[in-house]
Amino acid sequence: MAKTLSFAALHFSVAFSLGWLLTGSWLVGGALAVIEPACNTVVFHFHEKVWKRIEARRQTLALPARPQKRTA
Repeated sequence: MAKTLSFAALHFSVAFSLGWLLTGSWLVGGALAVIEPACNTVVFHFHEKVWKRIEARRQTLALPARPQKRTA
């Protein structure tokens, strides 16, 4: 959890710094520090859902076909 929190702090710091440096506005920097990571969190959720489907499809295609039962 400490690693996650430190990464979050770093992410907020970078977003704030870039917003402030590009615009010169503390308000814009602060808004970007909140909005950008929040948007990325939502996008990441959907990104993970898509990748889970891709991985499941790959596993399904990689499984050998089951032999069919013969009837007499």
